[in-house]
Amino acid sequence: MFVIAHGFTGDVDRPHVRRVADALARYGAVVTFSFRGHGASGGRSTVGDREVLDLAAAVRWARGFGHARVVTVGFSMGGSVVLRHAALHPGTVDAVVSVSAPARWYYRGTAPMRRLHWLVTRPEGRLVGRYGLRTRIHHRDWNPVPLSPVQAVPRIAPTPLLIVHGDRDGYFPLDHPRMLAEAAGDHGELWLEPGMGHAENAADDGLLSRIGDWAVARAG
Repeated sequence: MFVIAHGFTGDVDRPHVRRVADALARYGAVVTFSFRGHGASGGRSTVGDREVLDLAAAVRWARGFGHARVVTVGFSMGGSVVLRHAALHPGTVDAVVSVSAPARWYYRGTAPMRRLHWLVTRPEGRLVGRYGLRTRIHHRDWNPVPLSPVQAVPRIAPTPLLIVHGDRDGYFPLDHPRMLAEAAGDHGELWLEPGMGHAENAADDGLLSRIGDWAVARAG
């Protein structure tokens, strides 16, 4: 069973999320959902903080169908969420795949991330998010600041972990996946994908097939 955690401004009905679900469905049952504040889901996005609770609910729902093995697969914001979920809820999943995730918070080193921070932190940006991107963003700052992905990774062991990142990712450069892999140590595996951009839109069918094969082999 795969539980898919989409990226920021995505939702369960986006074509790129559906394509990922269809690709992984060749390897097992798939659960998709929309994070809070995204698409038709209620509430407001906290951009990766309380979204861990949304993923935890989806994993419990998947377990409720009697599936003995559950693998979380997250992209970008969802990639950070699957890492933090596995660290904060140990033993609830059997393998974790994080694609195009940040290693640390508040990164503004690329133009897309500067635009994203404007979207999240400015009232006019949140209006664009609501009406242009179908994403309702909470106006409050994080308090306290949540556990970062790189802090979460060492707590995931011994659950198998795969970190995937494109060498042409326009949001997060390669120091992010390398930091995550270093924090994971021997229990993590890093794939640096030549020519790949960012998240679901950049994950081609070949990569998704390799992720499916990896998950089946690691989770049993």
